[in-house]
Amino acid sequence: MKVVVTGATGNLGSATVRVLSAGGGEDVVGVARRRPEGMGQTVDTSVEWRAADVATDDLTPVVEGADAVVHLAWKFQPTHRPEVTWATNAVGTRRLLAAVARAGVPAVVCVSSVAAYSPVDHDHPVDETWDTDGASPAAYCREKAYVERALDAFALAHPEVRLVRVRPAFVFQRSAASEQRRIFGGALARPSLLDRRRIPVLPVPAGLRLQAVHAGDVGRALAAVATTDVSGAFNLAGDGVIAREELGELFGARTVEVPARLASAGLQAAWRARALPVPGNLLDAVMQLPLMATDRAVRDLAWSPQHTAADALEAVLSGMPARAGSRMPPLHP
Repeated sequence: MKVVVTGATGNLGSATVRVLSAGGGEDVVGVARRRPEGMGQTVDTSVEWRAADVATDDLTPVVEGADAVVHLAWKFQPTHRPEVTWATNAVGTRRLLAAVARAGVPAVVCVSSVAAYSPVDHDHPVDETWDTDGASPAAYCREKAYVERALDAFALAHPEVRLVRVRPAFVFQRSAASEQRRIFGGALARPSLLDRRRIPVLPVPAGLRLQAVHAGDVGRALAAVATTDVSGAFNLAGDGVIAREELGELFGARTVEVPARLASAGLQAAWRARALPVPGNLLDAVMQLPLMATDRAVRDLAWSPQHTAADALEAVLSGMPARAGSRMPPLHP
């Protein structure tokens, strides 16, 4: 079985390629804007690497002959130039879906996000039928919601294609620590400053609670949906919810509750001053996101996370000061 993975060098892509190639039963093609150096056809992973940009390149030859395409290509930055992220995330996804249809690929798997879900004012876990209109005006949420509409349209136009959409919680792994430090902290987030021994007091926005999932667990789920006859949407999250108490334990710090609006305003001001790369409206989204029920993945995929939500966050927190990374271009230390 031939599986093509876009965004194959990123946080999720690297984990998914790792799982697929370890199984030994699939021919895996990794697609990225920059191929890993010296890895044309590697002995260790048996992955064929192809260079392509979903925003500009002809994708039909890239996906031709595939039994399934797993679409993970995504840009989080630059948040100050939303037209750049839109070209890859929204337009790029539409271009990829059009190529899948032209090439007659029988199955496509697209990764959405918990951020695609509409806001909630409760803590009851929601299933995959919850509305997906985005949790805030943040570009990330808006683009994820747009992709959901693109997938709806594709499903109606191409019922012959098995379509799966996966909505993970926040995805972490140690090898992505340096990349995520750059994405969320920018130049100010120097590795030495992220040593938790230097953080005796941790401000936490009032009411913050979120789910997380390890990239390896998402990779296992993506490999499963790509190679088995399932369709529709799947929520993915590690066990447990991270809130103020859990953050205090992870950081080994005393926590201080701060008003969420104040935290958001401070983050927005820092973003406008270009001191931080993440806008305040993304925190607004996090504060309103639903908790997700993962019953369908457990039932239909026999999936269970091997890491808790706290484990996943611990992996990236410990990796940031250690400059953890990998040879994949986006994940370099």
